[in-house]
Amino acid sequence: MPRYFNPLIAKLNTSALSSLWFCSVPTPKSLPCKPNQKPSKQLLGFSFVAVPGAAMALISQTGSSYCIRTEVFSRAGNVDASKLKDNCVGFSSFSCNSARKTQILHMDNAGVGLTRRGSVVVAASPPTEDAVIATEPLTKEDLVAYLASGCKPKEAWRIGTEHEKFGFELKTLRPMKYEQISELLNGIAERFDWEKVMEGDYIIGLKQGKQSISLEPGGQFELSGAPLETLHQTCAEVNSHLYQVKAVTEEMGIGFLGIGFQPKWGLKDIPMMPKGRYQIMKNYMPKVGTLGLDMMFRTCTVQVNLDFSSEADMIRKFRAGLALQPIATALFANSPFTEGKPNGFLSMRSQIWTDTDNNRTGMLPFVFDDSFGFEQYVDYALDVPMYFVYRNKKYIDCTGMTFRDFLKGKLRCIPGELPTLNDWENHLTTLFPEVRLKRYLEMRGADGGPWRRLCALPAFWVGILYDEVSLQNVLDITADWTPEERQMLRNKVPITGLKTPFRDGLLKHVAQDVVKLAKDGLERRGYKESGFLNEVAEVVRTGVTPAERLLELYNGKWEQQIDPVFEELLY
Repeated sequence: MPRYFNPLIAKLNTSALSSLWFCSVPTPKSLPCKPNQKPSKQLLGFSFVAVPGAAMALISQTGSSYCIRTEVFSRAGNVDASKLKDNCVGFSSFSCNSARKTQILHMDNAGVGLTRRGSVVVAASPPTEDAVIATEPLTKEDLVAYLASGCKPKEAWRIGTEHEKFGFELKTLRPMKYEQISELLNGIAERFDWEKVMEGDYIIGLKQGKQSISLEPGGQFELSGAPLETLHQTCAEVNSHLYQVKAVTEEMGIGFLGIGFQPKWGLKDIPMMPKGRYQIMKNYMPKVGTLGLDMMFRTCTVQVNLDFSSEADMIRKFRAGLALQPIATALFANSPFTEGKPNGFLSMRSQIWTDTDNNRTGMLPFVFDDSFGFEQYVDYALDVPMYFVYRNKKYIDCTGMTFRDFLKGKLRCIPGELPTLNDWENHLTTLFPEVRLKRYLEMRGADGGPWRRLCALPAFWVGILYDEVSLQNVLDITADWTPEERQMLRNKVPITGLKTPFRDGLLKHVAQDVVKLAKDGLERRGYKESGFLNEVAEVVRTGVTPAERLLELYNGKWEQQIDPVFEELLY
């Protein structure tokens, strides 16, 4: 899935260098970095290319400081030897205070990886002027530093929203075929000036600025939005996207459905998109769970991606996100039908994740350990079995092997090869916990739904996680929840929603408090965003989820016919 943050590259503002302190190499954690130390070649892992006026650096962490090697080149590519320097910039506990001086450079349109022999790996886009060259293999410390590079000062925090929807033929209600999706993508590209993303001869997505459109395995149509400052911008982006899609699809006789699980059609009826990674996943899924193919072909979600300022801030948001994810699942539960009939769940989409692949899903109880941080998440990710590596514009099946093996050059699928940062970035997208860490945090617990709910989900999470008072209140409320209680909520909410018993009441009562905290947080932001929570305010007031309202319609007005849902939830 396309994501909206850029590769791990730091740009040092040369005018600010005098206010930073430098040393030649990282020192043990017990010792501070001191100026004028001699370089230690074995610890200098990377060199960088930059255009005049800026020094480009990859930050490779060992101990409590980050090793940086910078090389300033002329536009013609000739090295100015007088400007070569090896430096080490001190950071404190992955704090981003220093990041105000070492700012992350936002490189668009390219996922840049590092290779062993100094070549550049760029995913799905051509090399940019700012190239990255590796001189030594990646280490675990580099992978930790990659996650830490996501830290941003609060004023740079943004909101990224992703949502998926089912395309269908208005006359037959059947899922869109790839040929129809191709026509739609080409139509949007030509009318609204999007850049096409190709895999071989197939169009598989679009890009425009920091937005992208991509296809899930069964043709679910996904917008990955740009990182935006306010929820007003987020909702405007959603509206613009839906307008563009409808402008093309109305002429094609195609509609889009906002729901969490395909309500009418079976797996055999769903076309598979021509993306190499999906064939690998399709072959692997039945080996590790019974519902993985349903996840791939018959689910739709909406998620929000949010920033953190430091390792400590990431931990607090990660824990709050995991604890509250079942509440988000209940508030947005919207998938009660399978193949034309009620399936016994309010969120079938959420239930499917419980038997997809337990190695890469779930509530991650280790996030609540005192020792948790970037390094512990890297340890977890290193041992989650891989799906693939991407080489020479092709996906190579590496299922069952681990990234830890890859670091040692021991992948059976590409023996002797070592990973790039682009490989690491790809691998992180194949982990599917309820909250996922990259260089930002992804809240992944909600069903797809109609457009107003697409704006309500980011409102819920922004109000909690981007407001210090609300975040602390949530951490206080959930501090004594046990791992067993969190897992119980995860297991039962897909069935009973807000009516799930919890301690001496119902989950509805906790949800009411949490939504109030989200509203208060939004009001303190000062952007007049609290109205975006109106969709969930009614849900928590009544305790009736969207799925339960659909079931009422099914058993009443619709006379137990499923087809009316396509009109009810049509975008």
